[in-house]
Amino acid sequence: MISANNITKKFDSTVALENVTCTINNGCIYGMVGSNGAGKSTFLRVLSGVYKPDGGEALLDGEPIYENPVSKAKIAYVPDELYFIPGASLLRMGDMYRSFYPSFDRDMFQGLIKDLDLPAKRSLNTYSKGMRRQALTILALATRPDYIFFDETFDGLDPVMRNYIKKLICQNVVDRGATAIITSHSLRELEDTCDQLALLHKGGLILESDVFGLKTSQYKIQIAFTDEFDRSKFEGIEIVSFSKHGSVANMIVKGDRQETVEKLSAMGPVLLDVLPLTLEEVFTYEMEALGYTFNLE
Repeated sequence: MISANNITKKFDSTVALENVTCTINNGCIYGMVGSNGAGKSTFLRVLSGVYKPDGGEALLDGEPIYENPVSKAKIAYVPDELYFIPGASLLRMGDMYRSFYPSFDRDMFQGLIKDLDLPAKRSLNTYSKGMRRQALTILALATRPDYIFFDETFDGLDPVMRNYIKKLICQNVVDRGATAIITSHSLRELEDTCDQLALLHKGGLILESDVFGLKTSQYKIQIAFTDEFDRSKFEGIEIVSFSKHGSVANMIVKGDRQETVEKLSAMGPVLLDVLPLTLEEVFTYEMEALGYTFNLE
């Protein structure tokens, strides 16, 4: 289990993380999204022991991670910025990983190279961005870690390869009970992969929920009446976003759906539709509520 307890990380006067607290259970695929510069990469680097937190603590199975070889041996980390030994081939990188990780599965590594049809003896410097990400991903998976962290995992991958990598991650979690954390700017990539989803903004954890709960706790309502009305008509209903075009209002609402529909139905509307939201819409409205929005004139 991963425990982040009031983690704060600063770089000079910039606060990258501020009092971030969360618990990530074993066997979970945990997704993290957020605005640019929200602190997602910094959070993964703290959890992988690359950074020491300036405040709070990061624990793995109850033990500290920073400067703890026992904890670090359980972790594989695929960063956003890919790095390999200059001039090294994929096979050479595999030998290096095997020397670091006693659990490294050479047969699995060779099998994934074959499945992906990667030129294992060629210098990684000649690989495309997508191929380099594939290479680092299979190196990490072949270590058979208990915890594996992916920073912008799907960046540079074509749709077929994205689906294949998703299946590999899910297979590791299901078959071995591993725990994965995935950061991405694409909510669509996380929607059908993650069990839990967290939203970071300006270094703080704004929202954390299971994916089903996140998608069902907010919903869109279209409503119309014969007489003129505005937002004040819906006092007592938690409205995240309200807009009105002609006689039809569109609202994003939080709270018990059945209870809200009963309240609105009692007002005698001539139109009342309740529509589900995608994760992308949930993210957008949550960020707008925090003032993170841009209007093009």
